Amino acid sequence: MTKRISILIALFTVTFFSGCSVHKRVVDLRNDKALVHFASLLTGKFSSKKQAAEDSTYLHISLIMTPIWQDRTDGIWLYVEQAAASRLTKPYRQRVYKLTRPGANIFQSDIYTIQNALDFAGLQDDVAKMQKLTPDKIELKDGCAVIMSRKNNLYEGGTQGESCPSDLRGASYATTKITLTDGQLYSWDQGFDSSDIQVWGAIKGGYVFLKEK
Repeated sequence: MTKRISILIALFTVTFFSGCSVHKRVVDLRNDKALVHFASLLTGKFSSKKQAAEDSTYLHISLIMTPIWQDRTDGIWLYVEQAAASRLTKPYRQRVYKLTRPGANIFQSDIYTIQNALDFAGLQDDVAKMQKLTPDKIELKDGCAVIMSRKNNLYEGGTQGESCPSDLRGASYATTKITLTDGQLYSWDQGFDSSDIQVWGAIKGGYVFLKEK
């Protein structure tokens, strides 16, 4: 009898804890309609040509954001390339963005640098380069995530305080402010030294990028 009770207790324990174990549900973010729409507004070719023509203190900049790693379910991934229109083959900024939606109307873009980034210049038009850009070639920029909130058809936000480190031109930290609507991206990147004095970036305001396609 004692042996039988022990067996029953063992079976109950296994059944109980198996039934009560918490299984983390894997969510496929590619099916998140709000996130997919947000990503669609960012994806494509943008240009500050119009702003540069109206104000000579702004340069004509090309900004291209291209979907990559579309089989991944943990977010929507974009390859990002920025270059002066006169030097398209020599981009001055290349990044990978991971887009997620941590809240009902909150959207997050985690920013990654790319090892040997210039090897991937023009990736948006080169299938071979797209295949060679693998997750082991990127590194997260801690503290530099861009958090945006949505109100109707307007997305607005940026980096958080002084959390994004930068050593460019004597900077201590960098900030980014973003406003996104259908067909237009407003982006203001600035670098500040330890005394909160701006040492790089546009002074009067951000760049206005209009979507070309």
